[in-house]
Amino acid sequence: MKAYVFPGQGAQFTGMGKDLYENSALAKELFEKANEILGFRITDIMFEGTAEELKETKVTQPAVFLHSVILAKTLEDFKPEMVAGHSLGEFSALVANGTLSFEDGLKLVSQRALAMQKACEITPSTMAAVLGLADNIVEEVCASIDGVVVAANYNCPGQLVISGETSAVEKACEAMKAAGAKRALILPVGGAFHSPMMEPAREELAAAIEATTFSTPSCPVYQNVTANAVSDATEIKKNLIIQLTAPVKWTQSVQQMIADGATLFTEVGPGKVLTGLINKIDKEAATANA
Repeated sequence: MKAYVFPGQGAQFTGMGKDLYENSALAKELFEKANEILGFRITDIMFEGTAEELKETKVTQPAVFLHSVILAKTLEDFKPEMVAGHSLGEFSALVANGTLSFEDGLKLVSQRALAMQKACEITPSTMAAVLGLADNIVEEVCASIDGVVVAANYNCPGQLVISGETSAVEKACEAMKAAGAKRALILPVGGAFHSPMMEPAREELAAAIEATTFSTPSCPVYQNVTANAVSDATEIKKNLIIQLTAPVKWTQSVQQMIADGATLFTEVGPGKVLTGLINKIDKEAATANA
């Protein structure tokens, strides 16, 4: 079975999507439609902007989404049998399997980015990568720290991202090293994504998601929150609302997709982060980049 996976924030690079814009009439039309919907020329920043400009959350999230979705729409023989996306990538996956329209997907991603930006400004918060510790040890260390710090991204065995209040994350990093972690390093992010610190953003995004039409998908999506195949539009909507404050179960999603018959994982969008993680989750998995 063909599985298509879509990357999240952090995969962006200057020049992303430019070749699509220049070589495909459909891609050009969709990029221009995106400029109109967003009210600024995101294409200028994607194609010619600096790394700093691209790193702004209000730019990054729509940019990665657009690169993924427009690339998928220009692929020949694009017939996914299962899809999944890492964090923001879940929105790309939901356009790819027909749950969301291109326009609605972009509007939600833009609203998500702005809501997350606002939530980041309320309390100093951050994320850190923990390498070389078992998941349960990371969870136990987080639970032992005063303040808010939780496991946020289960990326692959031995690579987990924690998220929370800056002071709690710093304390947790020291405790992780003491528990035997190879590394525990603070990430250059705007705030504590996929943690309780995103509650204000979740509330804001929930209203926008509730007001958006979700159609029955053409194939199941393996959602971050459950790591299981979901085909019911109402359930997809519910899980998408929970996603901002819940962990990304990427390891578990990939394992479940393989158990359900995935034979080839194709990453659609900027970078090769997800194919790298999939190969660490299962060395036998066949991967490709669109």
